Amino acid sequence: METIKYIAACARPISAAAVFGLVFTLVACSVLPQAPARATLYDFGPGPLQATAADAGALPPLSLADVEAQGQGSDTSTALNYRLAYADAQQLRPYMQARWSQPPAALVQQRLREILGQRRAILSAGDQPIAARNAPQRPAVLRVTVEEFSQVFQSATQSTGLLRLRATVVDSVPAGEVLVAQRVFTVQHPAPTADAAGGAGALAAATDQAAQEVAQWLEALGR
Repeated sequence: METIKYIAACARPISAAAVFGLVFTLVACSVLPQAPARATLYDFGPGPLQATAADAGALPPLSLADVEAQGQGSDTSTALNYRLAYADAQQLRPYMQARWSQPPAALVQQRLREILGQRRAILSAGDQPIAARNAPQRPAVLRVTVEEFSQVFQSATQSTGLLRLRATVVDSVPAGEVLVAQRVFTVQHPAPTADAAGGAGALAAATDQAAQEVAQWLEALGR
């Protein structure tokens, strides 16, 4: 019996110290700064799920220059921007917890290359195929500038993805470049939800439609 009392007496201060230590740990953890929430990254999706080989004889090869961004921040910005047309349409606002995986100009260029490449060979700005080096006419060059790329809210619950790009086609000649044609494409696509995910989806769909329109325009030009 004395042995049991001795063990109990020794156990009481140990338990109290353990409890105090646990409480101190919990309090200390509660005052530590919380890690910032990681922003959600969006892109245009996987694109075509099956590889398609361009038919060399379908349409002439085309050189696609690097797509530029105008009025959308720096070329390296990955902000997913929106406008409140019902409050202040002139203010471009970025989502705080949502970003693009790449700068929008790079995403637009990737999708243009995918869609235009379904019926022709797409070259980079500095590429020249061997057959074209000695040919009298080099491939035409397509230059694209993104002028607007944002989610526009018409109300607190309704928005659209707005893409406006300027496409310029030039022919390369020994003396330089000759302007062939220029056109501005403006596409709006409704967003399924009034948030960043809905805006990203709407802008991806708007880019797909714009790329198809550019492809039809180029074909009508014979380029």
